[in-house]
Amino acid sequence: MCAGERAVKHKAFDLVFTILGGVLLLFILLPLVSILLRATPRTFWQAFTDPEVRRAIGLTFGAAALATALGSLGGVPLAYLLARRRFRAKRLVEGLVNLPVVIPHTAAGVALLLVFGRRGLLGEWLEPLGMTFTDNLAGIVVAMLFVSLPFLVNLSREAIALVDSELEAVALADGASQWQAFAYVTLPLAFRGILSGMVMMWARGISEFGAVVILAYHPKIAPVLIYERFEGFGLASALPTAVILVLAALLVFSLLRAVLLRDMIEWCIENPVRGTHLTADDPRMRALEAYITAQRSGTVMSYGKH
Repeated sequence: MCAGERAVKHKAFDLVFTILGGVLLLFILLPLVSILLRATPRTFWQAFTDPEVRRAIGLTFGAAALATALGSLGGVPLAYLLARRRFRAKRLVEGLVNLPVVIPHTAAGVALLLVFGRRGLLGEWLEPLGMTFTDNLAGIVVAMLFVSLPFLVNLSREAIALVDSELEAVALADGASQWQAFAYVTLPLAFRGILSGMVMMWARGISEFGAVVILAYHPKIAPVLIYERFEGFGLASALPTAVILVLAALLVFSLLRAVLLRDMIEWCIENPVRGTHLTADDPRMRALEAYITAQRSGTVMSYGKH
């Protein structure tokens, strides 16, 4: 096959994939563009002058922020253990962390109700102490926490894993405690990745509907209010709140992209590519392959022995 024929086939391949990908992007873009085009100054004025809309949006953003704060208290330590430690049940723990992603959220709401409801596994014991989780802020936070926690843990784990463990070892060798090594070495270096996880968790929390509507229908968060107004009064009544949520999501997405882009630029500045290409039979290439294979299998390599 000549070079010209190969180039034509490559272009045809790229064209087909571009068309298929473009159709999918159009599928995502059209609903967003349509809702933003329907937004007029009057729409925003209706949203900001409606006390119920203001309360719902404030409650949504505040409850998601509270869920993110509570999730960070346990999520970041769990992410550290998953990134740094090897233990028998590690794969099981990773599966449990990701379980809320695959469970239908209405089913998650029922499951949470069985635990935190007035006659639930924990709710029955907590109610005499004045702690209830149905139809109040606590229930909303619990529901948001359950469905959005995987985003925080996974992104934090990836960020911590990218921090060279040798830096912690050096800090420990210099006399720092494990707490100090984490607080002054690992946490600052992984902070942007952890922050990205927190932003994603918050963004997922403000969009939750299924689990919240079962565990805590009242007070109404914005997604519940949108559904109620659409069912009761039609599209025009639901539109103002929907526009505010879409704009909030776009803002969060833009901020997250900015954070990730800055991370990438800083990494490239700190890790410039100055080396030359290594052939497959180069001893240095074989050494790198052996090291990576050993790391993946959990084998500890010692200097002078491998």
